[in-house]
Amino acid sequence: MGLIPMAAYAADPLADFSRWLRGDALEIVMVVTGSMLLARFVRWFADEVATRNDAEAEDGPSLVRSEDSKHRRAIAQVFTWSLIVLIYVLATVSVVENLGISLSAVVPAATVAGVAVGFGAQRVVQDLLAGFFLVAERQYGFGDLVRISVVGVSTPVLGTVESVSLRITTLRTVTGEVVITPNGQIVQVTNLSRDWARAVVDVPVPISVDVNRVTHVLREAGEAAFEDPALHELMLDAPSVMGVESIEMDQFKVRVVARTLPGKQFEVGRLLRVRITRSLRAAGINLQAEVASTGEPTGSAE
Repeated sequence: MGLIPMAAYAADPLADFSRWLRGDALEIVMVVTGSMLLARFVRWFADEVATRNDAEAEDGPSLVRSEDSKHRRAIAQVFTWSLIVLIYVLATVSVVENLGISLSAVVPAATVAGVAVGFGAQRVVQDLLAGFFLVAERQYGFGDLVRISVVGVSTPVLGTVESVSLRITTLRTVTGEVVITPNGQIVQVTNLSRDWARAVVDVPVPISVDVNRVTHVLREAGEAAFEDPALHELMLDAPSVMGVESIEMDQFKVRVVARTLPGKQFEVGRLLRVRITRSLRAAGINLQAEVASTGEPTGSAE
Protein backbone atom coordinates (compact mmCIF):
# COMPACT_ATOMS: atom_id res chain seq x y z
CA MET A 1 0.00 0.00 0.00
CA GLY A 2 1.21 3.50 -0.89
CA LEU A 3 1.28 6.44 1.46
CA ILE A 4 -1.65 8.89 1.41
CA PRO A 5 -0.46 12.37 0.38
CA MET A 6 -0.72 15.15 2.99
CA ALA A 7 -2.76 17.25 0.54
CA ALA A 8 -5.58 14.74 0.91
CA TYR A 9 -5.86 15.57 4.62
CA ALA A 10 -5.81 19.28 3.90
CA ALA A 11 -8.63 18.94 1.42
CA ASP A 12 -10.73 16.77 3.72
CA PRO A 13 -14.02 18.70 4.30
CA LEU A 14 -14.72 16.83 7.55
CA ALA A 15 -11.40 17.91 8.98
CA ASP A 16 -12.06 21.52 7.96
CA PHE A 17 -15.50 21.44 9.51
CA SER A 18 -14.08 19.94 12.70
CA ARG A 19 -11.48 22.70 12.94
CA TRP A 20 -14.22 25.31 12.31
CA LEU A 21 -16.35 23.82 15.09
CA ARG A 22 -13.42 23.97 17.53
CA GLY A 23 -12.49 27.48 16.48
CA ASP A 24 -14.92 29.96 14.93
CA ALA A 25 -18.11 28.09 15.84
CA LEU A 26 -17.09 27.91 19.49
CA GLU A 27 -16.31 31.64 19.43
CA ILE A 28 -19.72 32.36 17.90
CA VAL A 29 -21.44 30.39 20.67
CA MET A 30 -19.43 32.25 23.29
CA VAL A 31 -20.23 35.64 21.73
CA VAL A 32 -23.96 34.90 21.53
CA THR A 33 -24.09 33.50 25.05
CA GLY A 34 -21.98 36.33 26.43
CA SER A 35 -24.11 39.01 24.78
CA MET A 36 -27.32 37.48 26.15
CA LEU A 37 -25.85 37.25 29.65
CA LEU A 38 -24.51 40.80 29.44
CA ALA A 39 -27.90 42.12 28.28
CA ARG A 40 -29.58 40.30 31.17
CA PHE A 41 -27.06 41.76 33.60
CA VAL A 42 -27.76 45.27 32.28
CA ARG A 43 -31.50 44.75 32.76
CA TRP A 44 -30.95 43.31 36.25
CA PHE A 45 -28.66 46.15 37.27
CA ALA A 46 -31.12 48.75 35.94
CA ASP A 47 -33.99 47.10 37.83
CA GLU A 48 -31.93 47.03 41.04
CA VAL A 49 -31.06 50.71 40.75
CA ALA A 50 -34.70 51.59 39.99
CA THR A 51 -35.92 49.55 42.97
CA ARG A 52 -33.44 51.26 45.27
CA ASN A 53 -34.43 54.70 44.02
CA ASP A 54 -38.11 53.87 44.48
CA ALA A 55 -37.45 52.73 48.05
CA GLU A 56 -35.54 55.95 48.81
CA ALA A 57 -38.34 58.03 47.30
CA GLU A 58 -40.97 56.25 49.42
CA ASP A 59 -38.91 56.66 52.59
CA GLY A 60 -38.23 60.34 51.87
CA PRO A 61 -40.20 63.24 53.36
CA SER A 62 -41.82 64.21 50.04
CA LEU A 63 -45.15 62.64 49.13
CA VAL A 64 -44.44 62.83 45.40
CA ARG A 65 -41.43 62.31 43.19
CA SER A 66 -39.35 65.33 42.30
CA GLU A 67 -39.07 66.36 38.65
CA ASP A 68 -35.32 65.59 38.69
CA SER A 69 -35.99 62.10 40.04
CA LYS A 70 -38.54 61.35 37.32
CA HIS A 71 -36.20 62.71 34.64
CA ARG A 72 -33.27 60.62 35.91
CA ARG A 73 -35.45 57.51 35.84
CA ALA A 74 -36.47 58.23 32.23
CA ILE A 75 -32.84 58.79 31.19
CA ALA A 76 -31.84 55.53 32.90
CA GLN A 77 -34.52 53.63 30.98
CA VAL A 78 -33.41 55.16 27.67
CA PHE A 79 -29.73 54.44 28.45
CA THR A 80 -30.52 50.82 29.37
CA TRP A 81 -32.46 50.28 26.15
CA SER A 82 -29.69 51.87 24.04
CA LEU A 83 -26.95 49.84 25.75
CA ILE A 84 -28.78 46.56 25.14
CA VAL A 85 -29.25 47.45 21.46
CA LEU A 86 -25.52 48.26 21.20
CA ILE A 87 -24.58 44.92 22.78
CA TYR A 88 -26.65 42.96 20.28
CA VAL A 89 -25.35 45.00 17.33
CA LEU A 90 -21.72 44.34 18.31
CA ALA A 91 -22.50 40.66 18.84
CA THR A 92 -24.05 40.45 15.38
CA VAL A 93 -20.97 42.06 13.78
CA SER A 94 -18.69 39.61 15.61
CA VAL A 95 -20.79 36.62 14.48
CA VAL A 96 -20.71 37.80 10.86
CA GLU A 97 -16.91 38.12 10.97
CA ASN A 98 -16.53 34.62 12.46
CA LEU A 99 -18.71 33.22 9.70
CA GLY A 100 -16.04 34.35 7.26
CA ILE A 101 -18.14 37.08 5.67
CA SER A 102 -16.11 40.18 4.88
CA LEU A 103 -17.71 43.33 6.18
CA SER A 104 -16.11 45.35 3.39
CA ALA A 105 -18.03 43.25 0.89
CA VAL A 106 -21.23 43.53 2.88
CA VAL A 107 -21.17 47.33 3.26
CA PRO A 108 -22.04 48.22 -0.39
CA ALA A 109 -24.90 45.74 -0.49
CA ALA A 110 -26.06 46.86 2.95
CA THR A 111 -26.01 50.48 1.80
CA VAL A 112 -28.28 49.73 -1.15
CA ALA A 113 -30.54 47.60 1.01
CA GLY A 114 -30.50 50.25 3.73
CA VAL A 115 -31.77 52.89 1.31
CA ALA A 116 -34.59 50.60 0.24
CA VAL A 117 -35.45 49.63 3.79
CA GLY A 118 -35.10 53.22 4.95
CA PHE A 119 -38.22 54.26 3.09
CA GLY A 120 -40.15 51.59 4.95
CA ALA A 121 -38.43 52.37 8.27
CA GLN A 122 -39.21 56.07 8.29
CA ARG A 123 -41.70 55.58 11.10
CA VAL A 124 -39.06 53.85 13.24
CA VAL A 125 -36.63 56.73 12.69
CA GLN A 126 -39.43 59.16 13.50
CA ASP A 127 -40.13 57.29 16.74
CA LEU A 128 -36.45 57.40 17.75
CA LEU A 129 -36.11 61.12 17.05
CA ALA A 130 -39.36 61.90 18.86
CA GLY A 131 -38.20 59.83 21.84
CA PHE A 132 -34.89 61.69 21.97
CA PHE A 133 -36.55 65.11 22.08
CA LEU A 134 -39.20 63.83 24.50
CA VAL A 135 -36.51 62.91 27.04
CA ALA A 136 -34.25 65.89 26.31
CA GLU A 137 -37.10 68.38 26.77
CA ARG A 138 -38.36 66.68 29.93
CA GLN A 139 -41.92 66.47 28.65
CA TYR A 140 -42.65 63.66 31.14
CA GLY A 141 -40.85 60.98 33.10
CA PHE A 142 -41.39 57.80 35.04
CA GLY A 143 -44.40 58.05 37.36
CA ASP A 144 -45.95 61.08 35.69
CA LEU A 145 -49.70 61.15 35.16
CA VAL A 146 -50.18 62.17 31.53
CA ARG A 147 -52.88 62.35 28.88
CA ILE A 148 -51.57 61.49 25.41
CA SER A 149 -53.24 62.17 22.08
CA VAL A 150 -52.21 59.79 19.31
CA VAL A 151 -52.53 60.10 15.54
CA GLY A 152 -55.69 58.36 14.31
CA VAL A 153 -57.19 57.90 17.80
CA SER A 154 -59.99 60.26 18.74
CA THR A 155 -59.91 59.54 22.47
CA PRO A 156 -56.74 60.51 24.38
CA VAL A 157 -55.13 57.97 26.70
CA LEU A 158 -54.85 58.84 30.39
CA GLY A 159 -52.42 56.88 32.50
CA THR A 160 -49.24 56.72 34.57
CA VAL A 161 -45.91 56.47 32.75
CA GLU A 162 -44.31 53.10 33.51
CA SER A 163 -41.39 53.20 31.07
CA VAL A 164 -39.89 55.46 28.44
CA SER A 165 -37.49 54.44 25.66
CA LEU A 166 -36.38 56.16 22.50
CA ARG A 167 -39.05 54.29 20.52
CA ILE A 168 -42.07 53.74 22.76
CA THR A 169 -43.84 55.04 25.86
CA THR A 170 -45.70 52.63 28.14
CA LEU A 171 -48.68 53.84 30.19
CA ARG A 172 -50.75 52.10 32.85
CA THR A 173 -54.37 53.28 32.84
CA VAL A 174 -56.58 53.57 35.92
CA THR A 175 -58.26 50.29 34.94
CA GLY A 176 -54.91 48.46 34.87
CA GLU A 177 -54.50 48.29 31.11
CA VAL A 178 -51.02 48.70 29.62
CA VAL A 179 -50.95 51.06 26.62
CA ILE A 180 -47.80 51.04 24.45
CA THR A 181 -47.50 54.05 22.15
CA PRO A 182 -44.77 54.76 19.55
CA ASN A 183 -43.25 58.14 20.36
CA GLY A 184 -43.53 59.30 16.76
CA GLN A 185 -47.32 58.94 16.86
CA ILE A 186 -47.79 61.27 19.85
CA VAL A 187 -49.17 64.63 18.78
CA GLN A 188 -49.99 66.17 22.18
CA VAL A 189 -49.03 65.50 25.79
CA THR A 190 -50.88 66.88 28.82
CA ASN A 191 -48.84 66.40 31.98
CA LEU A 192 -51.15 66.30 35.00
CA SER A 193 -48.35 65.94 37.57
CA ARG A 194 -45.92 68.75 36.75
CA ASP A 195 -45.07 70.94 39.78
CA TRP A 196 -48.69 71.19 40.98
CA ALA A 197 -52.20 70.17 39.97
CA ARG A 198 -55.76 71.42 40.44
CA ALA A 199 -58.78 69.54 41.73
CA VAL A 200 -62.05 70.94 40.38
CA VAL A 201 -65.40 70.01 41.94
CA ASP A 202 -68.75 71.26 40.61
CA VAL A 203 -71.51 71.16 43.22
CA PRO A 204 -75.07 70.88 41.79
CA VAL A 205 -77.56 72.73 44.00
CA PRO A 206 -81.36 73.20 43.55
CA ILE A 207 -82.27 76.54 42.01
CA SER A 208 -84.40 77.45 45.06
CA VAL A 209 -81.43 77.57 47.47
CA ASP A 210 -79.78 80.91 48.30
CA VAL A 211 -76.45 81.23 46.50
CA ASN A 212 -74.81 83.17 49.32
CA ARG A 213 -75.75 80.49 51.81
CA VAL A 214 -74.31 77.75 49.61
CA THR A 215 -71.11 79.74 49.10
CA HIS A 216 -70.72 80.22 52.85
CA VAL A 217 -71.17 76.49 53.56
CA LEU A 218 -68.71 75.51 50.81
CA ARG A 219 -66.12 78.00 52.06
CA GLU A 220 -66.36 76.59 55.58
CA ALA A 221 -66.12 73.04 54.24
CA GLY A 222 -62.99 73.97 52.30
CA GLU A 223 -61.33 75.56 55.33
CA ALA A 224 -62.16 72.52 57.46
CA ALA A 225 -60.74 70.24 54.79
CA PHE A 226 -57.49 72.23 54.66
CA GLU A 227 -57.14 71.90 58.46
CA ASP A 228 -57.55 68.13 58.23
CA PRO A 229 -54.02 66.59 58.53
CA ALA A 230 -54.83 63.94 55.91
CA LEU A 231 -55.76 66.61 53.35
CA HIS A 232 -53.46 69.41 54.51
CA GLU A 233 -50.32 67.58 53.34
CA LEU A 234 -51.87 66.99 49.90
CA MET A 235 -53.05 70.57 49.26
CA LEU A 236 -50.95 73.68 48.67
CA ASP A 237 -53.60 76.08 49.97
CA ALA A 238 -57.20 76.14 51.12
CA PRO A 239 -59.87 75.37 48.47
CA SER A 240 -61.46 78.41 46.82
CA VAL A 241 -65.12 78.86 45.93
CA MET A 242 -65.07 80.27 42.42
CA GLY A 243 -68.81 80.98 42.26
CA VAL A 244 -71.66 79.84 40.04
CA GLU A 245 -70.29 77.95 37.04
CA SER A 246 -73.54 77.19 35.20
CA ILE A 247 -77.30 77.67 35.52
CA GLU A 248 -79.93 75.18 34.34
CA MET A 249 -83.72 74.93 34.60
CA ASP A 250 -83.80 73.26 38.02
CA GLN A 251 -80.27 73.68 39.38
CA PHE A 252 -77.09 75.71 39.34
CA LYS A 253 -73.51 74.54 39.86
CA VAL A 254 -71.00 76.15 42.17
CA ARG A 255 -67.34 75.44 41.42
CA VAL A 256 -64.77 74.66 44.13
CA VAL A 257 -61.08 74.59 43.19
CA ALA A 258 -58.09 73.35 45.19
CA ARG A 259 -54.39 73.37 44.29
CA THR A 260 -52.74 70.04 45.15
CA LEU A 261 -49.44 68.24 44.97
CA PRO A 262 -48.73 66.78 41.50
CA GLY A 263 -50.73 63.64 40.83
CA LYS A 264 -52.85 64.02 44.00
CA GLN A 265 -55.76 65.93 42.43
CA PHE A 266 -57.97 62.86 42.07
CA GLU A 267 -57.53 61.80 45.70
CA VAL A 268 -58.16 65.34 46.92
CA GLY A 269 -61.20 65.65 44.67
CA ARG A 270 -62.75 62.49 46.09
CA LEU A 271 -62.19 63.57 49.70
CA LEU A 272 -63.50 67.06 49.00
CA ARG A 273 -66.69 65.71 47.47
CA VAL A 274 -67.31 63.62 50.60
CA ARG A 275 -66.79 66.62 52.89
CA ILE A 276 -68.89 68.95 50.73
CA THR A 277 -71.78 66.49 50.62
CA ARG A 278 -71.76 66.07 54.40
CA SER A 279 -71.53 69.83 55.03
CA LEU A 280 -74.44 70.66 52.72
CA ARG A 281 -76.66 67.96 54.19
CA ALA A 282 -75.78 69.13 57.70
CA ALA A 283 -76.86 72.63 56.65
CA GLY A 284 -80.18 71.26 55.36
CA ILE A 285 -79.32 71.71 51.70
CA ASN A 286 -80.25 68.73 49.54
CA LEU A 287 -78.10 68.20 46.48
CA GLN A 288 -79.81 68.03 43.12
CA ALA A 289 -77.53 65.15 42.16
CA GLU A 290 -74.34 63.63 43.41
CA VAL A 291 -71.45 66.06 43.62
CA ALA A 292 -69.58 65.60 40.38
CA SER A 293 -66.20 66.58 39.08
CA THR A 294 -65.73 68.27 35.73
CA GLY A 295 -63.58 65.40 34.53
CA GLU A 296 -59.84 65.00 34.89
CA PRO A 297 -58.60 68.11 36.67
CA THR A 298 -56.49 70.20 34.39
CA GLY A 299 -53.99 72.92 34.88
CA SER A 300 -50.41 72.72 36.03
CA ALA A 301 -47.79 75.34 36.52
CA GLU A 302 -44.60 75.13 34.56
